Amino acid sequence: MTATATAPTTPSRPAAARPGPGGPVRGHLGDTFALAGRHLTHLRRSPGRLVLVTMNPLVMLIAVGYLFRSSMHIPGGVAYEDFIMAGIAIQVGLTGVGPTAIGVALDLRHGLVDRFRSLPISPSSVLLGRTLSDLAVGAVSLTAVSLVGLGVGWRPHEGVLRTAAGFGVLLAFVYVMTWVGILLGTTQRNIEAIDGTGALVLVILSFLSNAYVPVSGLPGWLRPVAEWNPVTSVVTTCRRLWGNDPGVAASGGFPAHHPGLVTAVTLTALLLAAVWGGVRGFRRAGGH
Repeated sequence: MTATATAPTTPSRPAAARPGPGGPVRGHLGDTFALAGRHLTHLRRSPGRLVLVTMNPLVMLIAVGYLFRSSMHIPGGVAYEDFIMAGIAIQVGLTGVGPTAIGVALDLRHGLVDRFRSLPISPSSVLLGRTLSDLAVGAVSLTAVSLVGLGVGWRPHEGVLRTAAGFGVLLAFVYVMTWVGILLGTTQRNIEAIDGTGALVLVILSFLSNAYVPVSGLPGWLRPVAEWNPVTSVVTTCRRLWGNDPGVAASGGFPAHHPGLVTAVTLTALLLAAVWGGVRGFRRAGGH
């Protein structure tokens, strides 16, 4: 009788669990919030960025809005503290462009992209994590600036809901500026050049607007530039929501009469362009 050889049997492996509905989305969000937490942890250990983003608007608020208020006359009888508050608050977003760009450039220079490339993390999660952490920094800075503004005499006059809506517009502007910073950081690697560009963005966009003086007080050839400056429409929208607007001049153009519409269109266009350019530059830098 001959023995028949039987092939050894191997235990069957259980089937891999399939991700449930929304699994990839949950994983993407988890990566995004984890990376945002990483940036906030670094900020807690080294809070210089938060101090920078907060102090610049506060210095302008005290130097211009408080010390020079008696020499400023705003048409319509609006107190200068009320008039300037939206212009000061907008600086939180403008001041954050440079630090965001420098942070992205340093991450690329120090090999962070190479480390993340070995992990199943999408480039968009890396960038979204940074924008969320920078938005949190902006929210803290806006809170500090608003409290000091209340201390020097600023008052909203349109109720809680409209006041909150004004801050919502400001936060949207801050978020768009974080993506502008990412675009700058992924396309311009030189730290000194980034710092200079960020300073130019702050100075040009804030002073060529109605942040500190009405557009009617600017030279005639500069008025169309200031009227179509995105900062002007955001500032005007916030002033109207807070009841701090001196009124629309008879000679005002389309942006002066429809600041909310211009704000929505310009911020959306800026966001789409900055996201497209920032993600493309980040992929190119990481070899994705």
